Amino acid sequence: MSEKITKFIDEIKTLTILELRDLVKAIEEEFGVSAAPVAVAAGPAAAGGGAAAAEEQTEFSVILTDVGSEKIKVIKVVRELTSLGLKEAKEATEKLPSTIKEGISKEDANAIAEKFKEVGATVEIK
Repeated sequence: MSEKITKFIDEIKTLTILELRDLVKAIEEEFGVSAAPVAVAAGPAAAGGGAAAAEEQTEFSVILTDVGSEKIKVIKVVRELTSLGLKEAKEATEKLPSTIKEGISKEDANAIAEKFKEVGATVEIK
């Protein structure tokens, strides 16, 4: 890897989750690309019938969609679940929808959703 790329990677490592999200959006807009995974068409099922085999989702994201009336408690939960500082956690509760965790198991996603439900917030699991 070139020195220029190594420096760029080191700089990216210092960004917060919210800054990283903004960077991805800016790159998408600037270059007209998408960071979303590309869906691959499934082939025909091996056992005949012509139906495509559905793959079970194994990684989930928890997205905060509504803070509710207890914003301070929601900010505390965001900080507890992430490595965000107070300012970044506050921003995550203001710029909705906001992805709190990505690439986690269904059980972890449900546990996180329950924590937000306890403080009156609404989340979506995708």
